[in-house]
Amino acid sequence: MTHLTSLPDRTVLAVSGADRVSFLQGLVSNDVTAVAAGRAVWAAFLTPQGRWLADFFIFADPGGERLLLECEAAQADMLRQRLSRYRLRSDVTIAETGFAVHAAWDAVPSMIDSAIGAPDPRLAEAGWRLLLPHRAPGAADPAAYDAHRLSLGLPDGSRDCESGKTLLLEANFEALNGISWTKGCYMGQELTARTRYRGLVKRKLLPVTSAALPAPGTPILHEGREAGTMASSRDGRGLAMLRLDQIHADLQVEGHPIHVHVPSWLTLPES
Repeated sequence: MTHLTSLPDRTVLAVSGADRVSFLQGLVSNDVTAVAAGRAVWAAFLTPQGRWLADFFIFADPGGERLLLECEAAQADMLRQRLSRYRLRSDVTIAETGFAVHAAWDAVPSMIDSAIGAPDPRLAEAGWRLLLPHRAPGAADPAAYDAHRLSLGLPDGSRDCESGKTLLLEANFEALNGISWTKGCYMGQELTARTRYRGLVKRKLLPVTSAALPAPGTPILHEGREAGTMASSRDGRGLAMLRLDQIHADLQVEGHPIHVHVPSWLTLPES
C-alpha cells in the first residue's frame, strides 16, 4: 500500500534562464547536471566557509526551461535572496511557484505519471518526492512522513542542522548522496573536502530513542558532561548530534536514558 503525505512546510522555487545549470553548479554541493526527468538531486547550499545554510531537492521542470528547488518554506525567502546575490551577469531568475510538495513511500504512488516526481535520491527506502499543482486528495497527516523519515535516520533541514555551524559530513550528506566529489568547485567546497580527506569529523547526527525526547538543542549528557544535543524527534524516536567518542557511553537526556542507533546505510569513521 502506498503512503502519501503532503508536506505543507515545504515549498518550491523555480530557477530559470539560460545560465540556470552553470549558476547552481557553482553554488551547491551536488552535481546539478545529473538532474533529469524522473531523477532529482539532493544538494546543500553552504556559507563560503563551508557551513550548512540550507538543503533542497532539485527537479527538472518538464518544460525544460526551469530547475525546481524543493526547499523548506521557512527558508525560501532567505534562499532566494542569498542565491540572487551571486547572479551577477548570469541569465538567471529565481521565483516562487505554487507547487504543493508530497512524499510517498512503500509503493509507487498512482499519480507518479501526472506529477513532477522522482525517487528520493538519499535512500531508496525513503520513497518518492512529488510536486503537484495542489494538495492531493486523501493525503495523510505530515506527521506520518515525519515518523517515516525518523525511522530511517534522515535529517530534515533546519530541524536537524544549525545554520552557519553544521558541516555536511556531520549531517551525513556524504552517505545520503548529497555531495559530489568530482563535479569541481562550489561555494564551501574547500572545508567539505578537507573534512573528508583529513578525517576531521568528530560528531555525527545519529538516530536515538528514549522514553521521552525533549526539544531540539537540549543537552545530552554522560556523567554530567555534554556529549551532544537533541535535534528533531517524535514519539520517542529522534535524531541527535553526538560526539563520536561518546556514542557507546551511558547517555541521558533530562534524566532519561537515551539509546543510539547507527543506521545500516552509515559507516562511522574509525576511532
